[in-house]
Amino acid sequence: MAIQVAVCGPRDCTAEDERDAREVGRLLAERGAVVICGGYTGVMAAVAAGARSAGGIVVGILSRADRDHANPDLSIVIPTGAGEARNTVIVNSGEAVIVVGGSWGTLSEVALAMRRGRVPVVQLGGWRILDQRGDPVPGVRHAASPAEALELTGLWP
Repeated sequence: MAIQVAVCGPRDCTAEDERDAREVGRLLAERGAVVICGGYTGVMAAVAAGARSAGGIVVGILSRADRDHANPDLSIVIPTGAGEARNTVIVNSGEAVIVVGGSWGTLSEVALAMRRGRVPVVQLGGWRILDQRGDPVPGVRHAASPAEALELTGLWP
């Protein structure tokens, strides 16, 4: 059975986040991983394009009940009609969660993945979560590059 990795990030992302997500997708596909994402624009589109460019499989878990506006680089499209609740499906589908960039929706995915507590959560760029003293909240692994993000999942020794 193929390794599945959830990749989360904002639909409105920076050019750097887009480059990083594309590279994360390519690297995951080269390792034979199935990419799970939200299926629309921004980081989701970039990771899908990167994975497809390397012959990978990309599953889009859509918030809408139809396939309208789904990214054309998806291999499999799952319209849920669940709105933002679909974020739970995305993070529960991965053996690791890689987060590229930051937004409120992305923050919800980080929180859901951390609450799940069973898989590594790796963040590349984006927001930092701090405690009441201003110290980083433990648990999220921070990567400086797409290659390091894959390394920090621990899925490929």
